[in-house]
Amino acid sequence: MFGLEALDLARIQFAFTISFHILFPAITIGLASYLAVLEGLWLKTRDDTYRDLYHFWSKIFAVNFGMGVVSGLVMAYQFGTNWSRFSDFAGSVTGPLLTYEVLTAFFLEAGFLGVMLFGWNKVGRKLHFFSTVMVAIGTLISTFWILSSNSWMQTPQGYEIVNGQVIPVDWLAVIFNPSFPYRLAHMAVAAFVATAFFVGSSAAWHLLRGRDNPAIRRMLSMAMWMALIVAPVQAVIGDFHGLNTLKHQPAKIAAIEGHWENVGNEPTPLILFGWPDMKAEKTRFAVEIPYLGSLILTHSLDKQVPALKEFPPEDRPNSTIVFWSFRIMVGLGMLMIFTGLWSLWLRKRDTLYTSRPFLYLALWMGPSGLIAILAGWFTTEIGRQPWVVYGLMRTADASSGHSFVQMSITLALFVVVYFSLFGVGIGYMMRLVRKGPVTNEGAETSHGGPGQKRTPARPLSAADDDHDADHGTRLNKGN
Repeated sequence: MFGLEALDLARIQFAFTISFHILFPAITIGLASYLAVLEGLWLKTRDDTYRDLYHFWSKIFAVNFGMGVVSGLVMAYQFGTNWSRFSDFAGSVTGPLLTYEVLTAFFLEAGFLGVMLFGWNKVGRKLHFFSTVMVAIGTLISTFWILSSNSWMQTPQGYEIVNGQVIPVDWLAVIFNPSFPYRLAHMAVAAFVATAFFVGSSAAWHLLRGRDNPAIRRMLSMAMWMALIVAPVQAVIGDFHGLNTLKHQPAKIAAIEGHWENVGNEPTPLILFGWPDMKAEKTRFAVEIPYLGSLILTHSLDKQVPALKEFPPEDRPNSTIVFWSFRIMVGLGMLMIFTGLWSLWLRKRDTLYTSRPFLYLALWMGPSGLIAILAGWFTTEIGRQPWVVYGLMRTADASSGHSFVQMSITLALFVVVYFSLFGVGIGYMMRLVRKGPVTNEGAETSHGGPGQKRTPARPLSAADDDHDADHGTRLNKGN
């Protein structure tokens, strides 16, 4: 079917499940830190707006966290079901790294998550804030171990191969492999950027519909400050990451650039747009800027970038895909920087919350961070091909060898189950976003917080409130 083989279906299945999964941890990482900031600001200022925002986003965090855990379990199982030869070859490295994640991050998150979500009226303020901070730290520790494992597959270090299996001999070299620091920073900052635009988009949605209150304004303000600061930082980190990739995975850079061959000693141009043709070994309809490829990738005007024809055809990544996935990521990144700068200009003119063109842009930029993360992961993972462990094990040698029929059935089941299960979860999460923060403006209530009642922090409270409202409406109609 479509010229696909069982190996192709196994790769598509893994790509499908990890694409679903990565969206949830990205928002979890960003929201956990956002919640810690909100509660810290509330404790410091006693401004009830921060508390109301904490209650609102903690519900969304809880739903998102649950979906992330469920989708993550599937990823671990797939290493044994579809990629058993990889597990046999490199399991002595990847297995302990994932175990460290469970023993440190997951246990830390599980230990404090209950206090964070359900202890608002049951524990002291300092203990509750401490629990929120621990959950936030746990998400970052989880990112540390996951990125260490994946980065080792990109730039393996600290190992020996004995009897066809990888044996770790230097765990510091394994963990802190050459690409790890750059990829860790890139992913963590990407999560913060994605969350900023998710929060900013929800605020813009409410403002465009005339719901203007201090909580909504604070959401947009904090999100745009984060975008203004972090989006340019992400561009700088991406530049360092690119230099590291050029050094350790030159074929990936050549594929990203759609660069097929060097001419004499001429510097490498930057191909802005085009269509890399793997069979014809050239990039069709190329729009080039002379010298710029060398300037960006080598920080010089005379050095050349490695070309795809310098590598055997069987060692070349699919340039057609990574060429465009990379440009989607970079293009969205430029839009994020522009959005942050525009927000600063509007803030100085005191029209940040009333400029409808900007609010529409902020609204449509809501999923931009998540799309950029997916595009970045496609670039990273497809650009590593044909290797599953770069330079050591080919992807074709890593699969379990299931038949085409088996992979077709399981892939179809995954698609149906994921869209059904997580579609409902995402729909409910969007329902919470549309509901917006409950501020109780004008009502005589206590200041809330641990030990005092006010807005409930239960993840399903929105459903309960809607149910009560619908029930009351039906009773009134009946009377």
